[in-house]
Amino acid sequence: MAANWKMYKTPDQTRDFFRDFLPLVSGHTRDEIVVCPPFLDLPAALEAAKGSNVSIGGQNVHWKEEGAFTGETSAALLLALGVTHVIIGHSERRQYFGETDDTVNLRLKTALEAGLIPICCVGEVLEEREAGLTDDVLRRQCVRAFHAISAKKAAKLIIAYEPVWAIGTGKTATPELAAEAHAVIRTEATEIFGEEFAANLRILYGGSVKPENATTLISQEEIDGALVGGASLDPKSFTAIVKY
Repeated sequence: MAANWKMYKTPDQTRDFFRDFLPLVSGHTRDEIVVCPPFLDLPAALEAAKGSNVSIGGQNVHWKEEGAFTGETSAALLLALGVTHVIIGHSERRQYFGETDDTVNLRLKTALEAGLIPICCVGEVLEEREAGLTDDVLRRQCVRAFHAISAKKAAKLIIAYEPVWAIGTGKTATPELAAEAHAVIRTEATEIFGEEFAANLRILYGGSVKPENATTLISQEEIDGALVGGASLDPKSFTAIVKY
């Protein structure tokens, strides 16, 4: 169960969130819980979550160790803080900041090499869904994202399927549509990494997940968890999703 806070919350608001959230999920062992705040909130989040059952992740990572890349963050910097997870290829990164399948591949390789647990995002836009291209888009994104990565290296990989048309719009893919997309991703992972790898691969659903729809979505056999945006900003709301 992963929270993507996007560009919300100050460090003080981050501390307030964890003060209220941690007691609500204390002792929850069924699911791994990860919160990915903005980069400037990472120290506050790591300090607040120390010793708890909640891991902290970054929202992006660059593929170079260091260099003249203004505004970017390296795996080494994330690891130095104590971050364990990182989101890669989120649709907003693709839509607004020029991320491509190829840069997703570079970032993914770097994260895996560094020992970070990547949450790699794939998903189609509305036009692709309406044109019946969803399966083709998901296959292409997987093939390019996983290019030249071995099953051994990819052992910690997590995939997040996010139908772009459902992110922040209030629209949600039906549980059946979401499960179908997850099945396509798992089939592609089987071809690339092998059957055993694909069977153990965790594929999260992300796209307007709320307390009201979390149970019906995650109860689908193909759906292994959720990547939650807006609903993860409120401790009670995210708790309700975690404890669906």
